[in-house]
Amino acid sequence: MAKAINYSTAVVGKKGLSLSIRNTLMGLSFILPNFIGFLIFVLIPVGFSLILSFMNWDGFTAMTFNGLKNFAAVFRESVFRQSIGRTFVYTIACVGFTTFAALGMAVLLNRKFMARDFFRSAIFFPHVASIVSVAVVWRLLFMRDIGPINVFLGFIGVANPPGWFASTRWALPGVIIVAIWKSMGYYMIVYLAALQNIPRELQEAASIDGATGFQYFWRICFPLLSPATFFVVLMLTIGSFKSFDIIFALTEGGPGTATTLISNYIYNKAFISFNYGQTSAAAMILFVIVGILTFTQFRVEKKLSN
Repeated sequence: MAKAINYSTAVVGKKGLSLSIRNTLMGLSFILPNFIGFLIFVLIPVGFSLILSFMNWDGFTAMTFNGLKNFAAVFRESVFRQSIGRTFVYTIACVGFTTFAALGMAVLLNRKFMARDFFRSAIFFPHVASIVSVAVVWRLLFMRDIGPINVFLGFIGVANPPGWFASTRWALPGVIIVAIWKSMGYYMIVYLAALQNIPRELQEAASIDGATGFQYFWRICFPLLSPATFFVVLMLTIGSFKSFDIIFALTEGGPGTATTLISNYIYNKAFISFNYGQTSAAAMILFVIVGILTFTQFRVEKKLSN
């Protein structure tokens, strides 16, 4: 009897082990393609970039160790120092205005009215539109003399409309306007999902207690939207610091260096100057800045949630 019990336990144990291995292999099969892509396209390039930041290399000759000279050379360049300040200005403007616009649109489009789905789709469309097409359209809209925007400004009495992308003063604000317009639709969807998860009973209870619409939003909705706001601000911050395509398509970092952010500086160093050591040093500096900001945001969110 005891032998039969031991044998059956062993069989069950073998089957359980087989099932466990099978489940493990199934899980690995799901994550392995993503992990391989992350390893090849992210982890290895980042590691190689870290090594290159201490090297002197133009892509053709042999690498030579350069120590911290690449970082010193990068910081000595006024273009790089200005690009850091310009990137912070761009990020603060994009994060603040995009968050505000996305939340406002979500609140408006969360109500029932005719053609609501059409307006939701129309606002979301810029996010999926081709960046090249977007750049061509906005360059035409912002043309100094015959662009519709300046024509309208002249019509309402603005005597000397801005030069926008042709002006070193107005090029960056123009890029910020386009960036906000392109990304606010995506984050509007995030806020819409968060708003629709708020129980309607809270709104009914607030209305019974005599709360106005603004009081309900500010005292009930807005605190409940804090996880969505944290996600929006975090993703916008990271995305703004990495922003390259929209600026390159609109201005290529110009006129002059008026819209050259850190990402544009890195591109110019790599593919125009062919100085991969300083390119990697600048990329590592950007990595550290984004890492510090991300860590700070997580700490602030954790304190506020407690």
